[in-house]
Amino acid sequence: MTEFIAAIEGILHNLVEICIIVLELFGVCVLVASAVKGFIRWINHDETLRLELAQGIALALEFKMGGEVLRTVIVRKWEELGILGAIIILRGLLTFLIHWEIKNEEQALEKLRERSSQETDSK
Repeated sequence: MTEFIAAIEGILHNLVEICIIVLELFGVCVLVASAVKGFIRWINHDETLRLELAQGIALALEFKMGGEVLRTVIVRKWEELGILGAIIILRGLLTFLIHWEIKNEEQALEKLRERSSQETDSK
């Protein structure tokens, strides 16, 4: 019976490792795609550049944080759990700050659009 449990535990460990790698890969892909789109928008002088880039970074962080949360399943030592907790807290704070930036950028874009529509209406 203990051999069966050890085999299942090994399968679970390998499955979780694969899922962590996949989530990390998704996060990297989203971040790279957002950076490329951001660079193209920067070349075209697009006013939504900061908003789009911040949203991409936030989404990439969500994937990366998902990988870290999943990593808690296979952690065996308290030291590893402490380090993992610190990483999760830092990424959570980054996500919070980026969402705050997104909110402020959306408000700034809305004000800019209102001004341009008022200028169009006055002409």
